Amino acid sequence: MAHPKTRISKQRKHKRRTHYKIEAPNVIACSNCKAPKLTHHICGECGYYRSKPLIAVAAVETVEADEE
Repeated sequence: MAHPKTRISKQRKHKRRTHYKIEAPNVIACSNCKAPKLTHHICGECGYYRSKPLIAVAAVETVEADEE
């Protein structure tokens, strides 16, 4: 089994791990409806990708409760 000859200091270990970080997702505006969407993904609002309709998105209708 591998066994280190010398101990790696905390400073050296942390220097090596400086690139392990979370990146913010690349969000752009849809070219069709201007809604925010991820790059290289189909728009969830209108179903378009690169100015072409790919999926049919059903219109969401709000149903109001009867107040009696």
